[in-house]
Amino acid sequence: MIADYWSEFLLVAAAHLVAVVSPGPDFALVLRQSINHGRATAIWTSLGIGTGILFHVTYSLLGLALLIRGSGFWFDAVKYAGAIYLTWVGLNALRTPPRKVMGIDLTAAPPARRGAFLTGWLVNMLNPKAMLLFIALFSVVVSPATPLLVKTSYGLWMAFATMAWFSLVAVAFTQPKVRHAFLRSGHWFDRVTGVLFLLFAVRLVMLSLG
Repeated sequence: MIADYWSEFLLVAAAHLVAVVSPGPDFALVLRQSINHGRATAIWTSLGIGTGILFHVTYSLLGLALLIRGSGFWFDAVKYAGAIYLTWVGLNALRTPPRKVMGIDLTAAPPARRGAFLTGWLVNMLNPKAMLLFIALFSVVVSPATPLLVKTSYGLWMAFATMAWFSLVAVAFTQPKVRHAFLRSGHWFDRVTGVLFLLFAVRLVMLSLG
């Protein structure tokens, strides 16, 4: 049965791939975790982001996506919540003090696995860009006649692909030479990522007001 939906699956996978590799809050977060805290923290963050995809898939399959999109109040509420959280992450990045590059001390200890996972999950879950993507996929690309089992397999694939992509990003940016090159810029790297998070937050607010 699943073989009958390959063309639809390829459209879904292609649209998701374009969205997931484009720069956004998820990418900025994994990049910052990779440089500041190393591979393990960045990969746990990537797993959290991928799990956030399952949240979007779940409400899309339940039909809540169209309800939220159709209600200006609830859709704006999600965007404002995302903006507040991204602002909090950005301000924390801006307040990061200088670190010792050549020694072991990097000022702040890496977050626990649970904390890294939760951070990735929240950033993705509160990302209206992800919400819009899944609303579009499950209301335009995926046919209403597609069986629930097939739709679920689409969602599982997108979650797995998201985890794999950001884990690859984590591995790439935690290579010793690459990470050390970023660490040479010290806390200025955090300033840049902090500004990016704040810009993402401002963009969400502007979209709500517009």
